[in-house]
Amino acid sequence: MRAAALSLLFSSSLLLSGLAQAAPLVVCTEASPEGFDVVQYNSLTTTNASADVLMNRLVEFDAAAGKVVPSLALSWTVSADGLVYDFKLRDDVKFHTTAYFKPGRALNADDVLFSFQRMLYPAHAWHKTAPSGYPHAQSLQLGSLIKSIDAPDPHSVRFTLSHPDATFLATLSMGFASIYSAEYADLLLKAGTPEKLNSQPVGTGPFVFKRFQKDAQVRYEANAEYFAGKPAVGPLVYAITPDANVRLQKLKRGECQVALSPKPLDVAEAGKDANLSVASTPAFMTAFVAINSQHPPLDKPEVRQAINLAFDKASYLKAVFEDTGTAADGPYPSTTWSYAKGLPGYPTDLKKAQALLTKAGLADGFSTTIWTRPSGSLLNPNPNLGAQMLQADLAKIGIKSEIRVIEWGELIRRAKAGEHDLLFMGWAGDNGDPDNFLTPQFSCAAVKSGTNFARFCDTRLDQLISAGRTTNDQSVRSRLYEQAQALIQQQALWLPLAHPTAATLLRKGVEGYQVSPFGRLDFSKVSVTR
Repeated sequence: MRAAALSLLFSSSLLLSGLAQAAPLVVCTEASPEGFDVVQYNSLTTTNASADVLMNRLVEFDAAAGKVVPSLALSWTVSADGLVYDFKLRDDVKFHTTAYFKPGRALNADDVLFSFQRMLYPAHAWHKTAPSGYPHAQSLQLGSLIKSIDAPDPHSVRFTLSHPDATFLATLSMGFASIYSAEYADLLLKAGTPEKLNSQPVGTGPFVFKRFQKDAQVRYEANAEYFAGKPAVGPLVYAITPDANVRLQKLKRGECQVALSPKPLDVAEAGKDANLSVASTPAFMTAFVAINSQHPPLDKPEVRQAINLAFDKASYLKAVFEDTGTAADGPYPSTTWSYAKGLPGYPTDLKKAQALLTKAGLADGFSTTIWTRPSGSLLNPNPNLGAQMLQADLAKIGIKSEIRVIEWGELIRRAKAGEHDLLFMGWAGDNGDPDNFLTPQFSCAAVKSGTNFARFCDTRLDQLISAGRTTNDQSVRSRLYEQAQALIQQQALWLPLAHPTAATLLRKGVEGYQVSPFGRLDFSKVSVTR
């Protein structure tokens, strides 16, 4: 009797102990991050695995409210001329304590200075430690925009701009603007191991990095000292599962509680399962095929126009997006302010496409390559089928194309270097501003940084995009951006494909998860009932 009572008491203790612990959250994701030093990369997969869980920015963009809100900065002011931004920092923010770093102080202005100066100042000791540079900072031309960054006191930071920029505050909410520990960076530099910032990250965010196994998992633990409160889940695990079908099956078996980037059919199937639910929202994203304008004969606008005219977009949307995405005819969704209505577009017209090739001196066609990723994603649900459909349509006008399937990380790296001809790609805006598409994808600076996958640099287009950032008058910006869209379409720099619906599959018991139209992830407010 006594033994049974002790056993019961022991079991009860275990139960109470279990109830006191945070429930684990396993998220089935579609690809490995390129690394964890987010400033070096431009893929959403990497932002999701680094900036979204490990780090914070001075400000964040609240998608539901449609505005910038405080984060590491409690408040800010902007001078009347739009040139000086003063931020007041929190004084209760601690950097992560890990097996490889124990912070000696809380966050202060030195960390903000380090985080931006390393990207912007070529003479900075850390500037050359990023092998591929800083694509976002370079494409957004922050080096010329930000005249100086100063710290009036340990909890204040001042940005002085060289000219007004209507997008600056929203830009600071982007993943690449995450704040790093200057103390940790100094230790790594002194040890001669700056590369560890990319493999052993430290931030202030809701989760702390534990370990990464490429193509298998990323593991995090809840940050008990998070300034916004310890997350209700922990550990957090990203189970890297490239196949969407496998992600769904893992979700059904309870091997993960969240599945990202489901195929349209999987969304429909999950909706019929009592143990699953679907969270969705229209995405501020565009799927497209980038046409490398630096590779002959793709350097001729007639050839790029012919490619657009040859493609059967309606059939593509039905087969690949299964009618869940809306047809794209330009850089960003039609619900975006400054969207140019009434542009002619490129309805399927094989005769006109053939005539354009003849005009370009290519009546007999030419050979090219189509690059795509191996596994499906929100912006490319069925890569192989999409590439095959494009290949078949191009063959109808004499263009022979070879499909090359390249692993995601390698695809991004080589595409940024401009090695591709035709590239299936997608872009997610970080906020509701149209410049978030135009500058990174079509500016001359973005050719150098690698995010301009069309590799097109045009003085007039560059001036239109730049002028749009220098005024806060939305009507003026809209007129400039409408002209930019007309030029982009006339030059046929992209083969626009679709604007998808962002959907996430959840197991029963997952509460508090909100789908971001920008593709960002926030698990800090998620809870799981057992």
